[in-house]
Amino acid sequence: MAKLGQFSFTTPEHLISNKPAIYRDESRLMVVHKDSGEIEHKKFKDIINYFDEGDVTIVNNSKVFPARLHGIKEKTGAKIEVFLLRELNKENLLWDVVVDPARKVRIGNKLIFNNESNGEILVAEVIDNTTSKGRTIRFYFEGSYEEFQKVLHSMGTTPLPRYMHREPEAEDEELYQTIFAKREGSIAAPAAGMHFSKEVCKWFEIKGIEITEVTLHIGLASFRGIEVEDLSKHKMESENFHVSSEAAKIVNKGIRNKKRICSIGTSTLRAIESSVSTLNELLPIEGWTEKFIYPPYNFKIANALVTNFHAPKTPFYIAVTAFGGLELIKHAYNVAVKEEYKFLDYGDVMLLI
Repeated sequence: MAKLGQFSFTTPEHLISNKPAIYRDESRLMVVHKDSGEIEHKKFKDIINYFDEGDVTIVNNSKVFPARLHGIKEKTGAKIEVFLLRELNKENLLWDVVVDPARKVRIGNKLIFNNESNGEILVAEVIDNTTSKGRTIRFYFEGSYEEFQKVLHSMGTTPLPRYMHREPEAEDEELYQTIFAKREGSIAAPAAGMHFSKEVCKWFEIKGIEITEVTLHIGLASFRGIEVEDLSKHKMESENFHVSSEAAKIVNKGIRNKKRICSIGTSTLRAIESSVSTLNELLPIEGWTEKFIYPPYNFKIANALVTNFHAPKTPFYIAVTAFGGLELIKHAYNVAVKEEYKFLDYGDVMLLI
């Protein structure tokens, strides 16, 4: 039985990156061979050498939206941060959010957001408490839904993780996205995909390596702390995902031809493992998943994984240990610390084959 304490380690503060590599494909790549335990040190652009014609890579095309809003309470003027999680109702402009400081935000409070650059004002009312910091809010807006979205986006900022200890800059709007980003809905970037450049994708195309896309909108599911020691008792929050018929067709062809099927990131891994047929093939679907991947786990779709270096005791790290084996991944992380690989979203990356 997997226990949370097994997934503990210390990440040196100086290895947590708050800026990406100057060029996406110049980040460092640790190649970990599951069978032999061999570890190689490369650049991400060298990844092309580990794939052959007919192999398949699966990326998450979810797009990060400017989810962090800064506003004030109507009567007191107290500063409030609102973190948009997901839209609950398009017609009524209802959103599931996290507020900070939560103790100051009660049902019935009105929150005011002001875009100082153009003078636009947006008002929202708190209509429900969902968790200790969670709230449901309703925006008031006279105009079309498209106009509302435009105003909301103009007021929001790129939701860089707190550990970066800095405000987002203009360049983060592009850098904190993958080049595959199409379908908006994530509050964090699918970090493993951020290492792909247009040049790397072109090399894949020339070599005959398939790149296909699925969608999993990253919400709070992977960020909420795990509060139980017995991992079988941990419940993930649901996240919306989509696997198209075209993606399933490409992946299943690779499976039948016994090719390398590589999941780019743990969010992709959750999506594809949430839609498996009785023949252990990928099914097209659009829905919600609460899948929590922890060891021991029998992976049905992917036989290779690209993933960043994660924080301890997180669903990201736990999923990686399920894929590569706890002892091998612990060893690889020790090597990563010794070799000073960068950790977390803007950090370096690992290929598990």
